[in-house]
Amino acid sequence: MGNMDGKSVEELSATECHQWYKKFMTECPSGQLTLHEFKQFFGLKNLSQPSNEYIEQMFDTFDFNKDGYIDFMEYVAALSLVLKGKVEQKLKWYFKLYDVDGNGCIDRDELLNIIKAIRTINPCQEIMSAEEFTDMVFNKIDINGDGDLSLEEFIDGVQKDEVLLDILTRSLDLKHIFEMIQNDGKNPETSGTSTKNE
Repeated sequence: MGNMDGKSVEELSATECHQWYKKFMTECPSGQLTLHEFKQFFGLKNLSQPSNEYIEQMFDTFDFNKDGYIDFMEYVAALSLVLKGKVEQKLKWYFKLYDVDGNGCIDRDELLNIIKAIRTINPCQEIMSAEEFTDMVFNKIDINGDGDLSLEEFIDGVQKDEVLLDILTRSLDLKHIFEMIQNDGKNPETSGTSTKNE
């Protein structure tokens, strides 16, 4: 019942928009979020080199007009996608995030490095190592066996495999960050509004 995937961006409530705007303007009075402010915004400090590169890649995918800043509309679009986007929209964004060199394909090294970085930033209780997960992804969805995943292979393969879809969704689950936004920067674990996700 808590699934918000059915909502479209247009259905954002006035309360949600107000909370997001308040947080955005508190953290970024200029109205344009730089990469440095983006890291501060989400409390990301002392990151390893791969994690730092991942955050830069994430920032870049949210900077839709490529001007080097995330403005409020890009911020809302990003939050809406991550929180309420349909599965295919999220998979297209994941693909863009994983395709670090922007060549239209994801290779093993790109996926492995991103998975390692994601797990550093957003630790989740996964049984598989990042290497095992990367191998599983390529074994299951690299249909032509060329060692690269095209957008079509990625979206079709992940949508047809519930295990992969579940792991990817959990690894990129940023709801705890958005719960902090909604709670004015307070940890949702102590505010009583959190849904336990252990």
